[in-house]
Amino acid sequence: MHNWEISPKQAVQEQKGLQEKLRIQSFQQEVKLVGGADISYNRFSSTAYAGIVILRFPEMEIIEKQTAVATMHFPYVPGLLSFREIPPIAEAWKKIKTRPDVMVLDGHGMAHPRRMGIASHFGIVFQIPTIGCAKKVLTGSFDMPENQKGDTSPLMDKEEQIGTVLRTKPNVKPVFISPGHLMDFKSAIDIIKPCIKGYRIPEPTRQAHLLVNEARIKNTKGHTS
Repeated sequence: MHNWEISPKQAVQEQKGLQEKLRIQSFQQEVKLVGGADISYNRFSSTAYAGIVILRFPEMEIIEKQTAVATMHFPYVPGLLSFREIPPIAEAWKKIKTRPDVMVLDGHGMAHPRRMGIASHFGIVFQIPTIGCAKKVLTGSFDMPENQKGDTSPLMDKEEQIGTVLRTKPNVKPVFISPGHLMDFKSAIDIIKPCIKGYRIPEPTRQAHLLVNEARIKNTKGHTS
């Protein structure tokens, strides 16, 4: 791993350097296990609760989950959140006994101004195929997909596709899926669609979100944030 103790200006340069290592390519192997990662913290607190959940694919049965508590040192800067959030997630990753075939992270992959969202960054650092699943757009424009589960539309940055807008439930806001590393657009959507089990958020990141919020609440109960 590179040095995480850097300034925002240095982080931008680090992202530009990482672009050379990014690989957007078709994912050919069979998926048996998929992981989800998320992070939670109290407002104005530097203490992060990170979690990783490993699920059997496509059943979405949880077979392992790990959490870690860590201090975030990097400031909150849009476009640079991976420098703030990957170190705590890395602590949970160290505990994982079952390596997944694919990791899904709560955030963007290449749907990022420098094509280096948290999913891309994590994938390069840990050399694992990754997918970004975000609830909001960071960059790009799109037409709203049709209103049925599974409907999609491209997320574009001028003439370049950087992600896919995916409707996971009728009458619910879509999510934004983008390849992280060792992944392409079609492969990412083909993997994410079976992970949708009745909720807006696909199960890998939904279960990770539940896990980290539970850890945060448990650890801060009775204390002021």
